[in-house]
Amino acid sequence: MPDLDTREWLLTNGLGSFASGTISDVRTRTYHGWLFTATNPPSGRTLLFSHLDASLEVSGNVVALGTNVWGNGQIELTGYELLRCFDINPVPKWIWGRDNWQLSRQLVMPYGLVEAENFGTDRKEVISHSPPCLQQSSPLPLPNAQFCDRILIQYRYDGSDTAILRLRLLIAERDFHHPQIASSGLQFSELLGQQQICLQAKKLGNFGIPWHLRWTKGKYQPDAVWYWNYGLSEETKRGLSDKEDLYSPGYLIVTLQPGDVVTLEARVGFPNLMAGVLTSETFAEAVEQEQDRLSQIFGWSEGGRGVGEQGEQGEQRSRGSRGAGGDKLITNAQYFGCSTRRYANAQYKYPMPKAQSKIWQQLLKASDQFIVYRASIAGPTMIAGYHWFNERGRDILIALPGLALVPQRFDLAKGILRTFSHYYRHGLMPNVFPDSDGEPLYNSIDAALWWVETLGLYLEATQDWEFLAEQFSVVQQIHKAFVGGTHYNIQVDAIDGLISWDARGVALTWMDVVIGTNPVTPRHGKPVEINALWYSALCWLSRWAERLSSLELGDPVRLTKQAQRYALQAQKVKTSLQKFWNPQLGYLYDTIEPDDRRNFQIRPNAVLALSLHHCGFSAQQGSQILDLATISLLTPYGLRSLDPGDPEYKGRYEGNQEQRDRAYHQGTVWGWLIGPYIRAWQRFYPQQSLPFDWQPLLDHFLSGACLGSISEIFDGDAPHTPRGAIAQAWSVAEVIRHIQK
Repeated sequence: MPDLDTREWLLTNGLGSFASGTISDVRTRTYHGWLFTATNPPSGRTLLFSHLDASLEVSGNVVALGTNVWGNGQIELTGYELLRCFDINPVPKWIWGRDNWQLSRQLVMPYGLVEAENFGTDRKEVISHSPPCLQQSSPLPLPNAQFCDRILIQYRYDGSDTAILRLRLLIAERDFHHPQIASSGLQFSELLGQQQICLQAKKLGNFGIPWHLRWTKGKYQPDAVWYWNYGLSEETKRGLSDKEDLYSPGYLIVTLQPGDVVTLEARVGFPNLMAGVLTSETFAEAVEQEQDRLSQIFGWSEGGRGVGEQGEQGEQRSRGSRGAGGDKLITNAQYFGCSTRRYANAQYKYPMPKAQSKIWQQLLKASDQFIVYRASIAGPTMIAGYHWFNERGRDILIALPGLALVPQRFDLAKGILRTFSHYYRHGLMPNVFPDSDGEPLYNSIDAALWWVETLGLYLEATQDWEFLAEQFSVVQQIHKAFVGGTHYNIQVDAIDGLISWDARGVALTWMDVVIGTNPVTPRHGKPVEINALWYSALCWLSRWAERLSSLELGDPVRLTKQAQRYALQAQKVKTSLQKFWNPQLGYLYDTIEPDDRRNFQIRPNAVLALSLHHCGFSAQQGSQILDLATISLLTPYGLRSLDPGDPEYKGRYEGNQEQRDRAYHQGTVWGWLIGPYIRAWQRFYPQQSLPFDWQPLLDHFLSGACLGSISEIFDGDAPHTPRGAIAQAWSVAEVIRHIQK
């Protein structure tokens, strides 16, 4: 097989829907396609539109521009050989060519919240015939808001002769985790109209999601055929289903003169006359609209006035802006839980950088890809990573400072913190949110503690004491549940004040892989970072009780007594934290097990314990811990999850599911851990230069596994090949949190 450029690109629309593929245009994953629609935002992601296979006829010569790899490894189309360049900014763009011609293709996925009036004059009629992703089963940010999943594609031809472009449509209807396999029970209905075709799958008698493709010029030729046995090489490497069948209902023939463009739009739902006319300018309008939306959120000087300059009139203008194709987009951030208003008492602990560098804007753009709308709560949430993650409580709370506080999206942070408190149960916060509207999973000991820590950072940044008064009872309930005991035998040890847990067959810390009923990294007992979080939470509680008392946001006498009680408990925990100190190693034990044995493996959890807002370890201990972590764990992309000298260390994250699971926290590098390392370094070595070079990680962000984002993990061994999810929220968040410092 030739050396194909399989680095990836990603487009999102704020609903959980996405498009993704590779630079060479070959599909290597189940998650590659041009329209994955979230049927129950941000969940229920379903592939409808895979791609267009293009060929170009110039001067009697026909050349294929696509690249297809089949299940046997054979490459039939070799369009990658004609690919001259690829660029990701502002949107993915490919240019193929030879001496006498050039063809470019661009893709853009517009923001997915629009005014419902554009779905038709008879709104009830539209909704009754719409899939769940278009139905309003819960309140939206605006009474007339509606979901709109679509992608725009534009081709431009330049050359000396007339050319004929053929675009074959490849489609599917399947869950985004599982490849499509042709069967007699899967059929596709199609209705051809004026410069558009409406498509809908039928599976075992049940109709699927309707969607349609329209175009500005060309003649459509029906030609139904199945393409069997596409090979998905990345899934082969991961030991997963790696063959896919795609259906083609036909192809479009477009005659192009030099300088001509053809624009196509794939949109979920039935065709709608109110959607506006598709023109050659529609694509550029959509790109400009997205730039304006990001400018309004982040205050960029380019593409529109900054959020600090808009004021009330600017907000009104943005609410009514007209998007590409006639859709009125809901671009104002306040309707997505991220208001542009400023907090009167905000201290701005996270100041926006004065220099609006391109890389800073690209980082903020990457951060916005993880911010999505959740239909079941009619509010904001975060995707933990693309392609396969949904919402994960721990990830969201750790990422929130970088994705929301640093960019000053304070109402976004507030909305997410409030969402978690809404789902609070028995002292615990959700670890995994469901794909439907059911109950989340609460298999995490630390999500509730991260919620308290992140709430503290939010309050430090905003001085929003009314929100503290609103949430303080939840904080107290968490404290009470941990002290009294809750699920998984989570309970404070009455003797030393430390948190312990003991439940078989589960893994409750961030090192959470379980194979069958056996945790790969069993950390029963008293994990070090959990108890560091507990100490910080107690310090927050004491401070907050004092603050509420001084502001008279509650009973001052009672709050003062509570503050004293929390402070005494915090001091007891601080003293007990010394049980984790290993003087022979100059490091922290990773866990104190239920039988009181100490786990002396060198893991990054000790660094986590040093990085929190309140730290219970001495300056001497902190410097020794960092010295060893720098030698054993630090890499150019983050911290290893285990010291390479440990007999359990696994330096490469590869193989089938079980092999990868066994390496996940046994040496694999985690990008997000660079943030805790930097915070700890700045605390204990404030006058010394950081022993970390940003350039490799920034190079990875700009041109690595996913152009414009940061991977979830990397191999522990050099050259630290990126692995896992190609775009991870907390990886991006921690870079944003510290790159300017």
